[in-house]
Amino acid sequence: MQHTVNVHPAITPELLQTAYSYNGYLNLINRLLEEGKTTGSNHSEAMLEYTRLNVQRMKRVAQTVILTPETKQAMQAITRKVVWLVLAEAWCGDVAINLPVIADMAAQNPAAIQLHIVLRDENPVIMDDFLTNGARSIPKLIWLDARTLHVLGSWGPRPYVAQQMVMDHKQNPVEPYGEFVKKLMLWYAQDKGLSLQAELTELAINWGRL
Repeated sequence: MQHTVNVHPAITPELLQTAYSYNGYLNLINRLLEEGKTTGSNHSEAMLEYTRLNVQRMKRVAQTVILTPETKQAMQAITRKVVWLVLAEAWCGDVAINLPVIADMAAQNPAAIQLHIVLRDENPVIMDDFLTNGARSIPKLIWLDARTLHVLGSWGPRPYVAQQMVMDHKQNPVEPYGEFVKKLMLWYAQDKGLSLQAELTELAINWGRL
């Protein structure tokens, strides 16, 4: 979505210097798990189990995602130097499914796309300016001009069809939440990252040119 903020006061060069690369984010999660922790302040066994599951999800997605020729071409055609700033948390299933695809897309044009990852709960001032229907939903990808840090727009927390599934469930929860999550994860598995690729490819056409 297009965003009305030109330059966000909390998105600074200093923030980007301390942000995680994709590999740095993976290393952070593994280190925290070794300490019996996850990201955020809730280190309950349930949250740790979500995080362990997400580590496996990220590995599986990274190994199986196939970028389409159209996606690769669109990423390689980006001429504006941009920052992709992603708000994430280790326990979030949507982050685990979408972030590896985002990282793979960014890697198609490292000269133009800088991928930086920060934790949602450590950056509430940023998160609260990029809410989804009033909620702090993640992942949230903020697209910035690398030179000026002007906000060009944002994407997230999930592809359109998946987001509609979530909204429909919230409005009319016809099944237990656990069963709905299984249905959502099945959709992700069948989609194979194609919806995310298509949506970011369209944004690249709009925001990736000088």
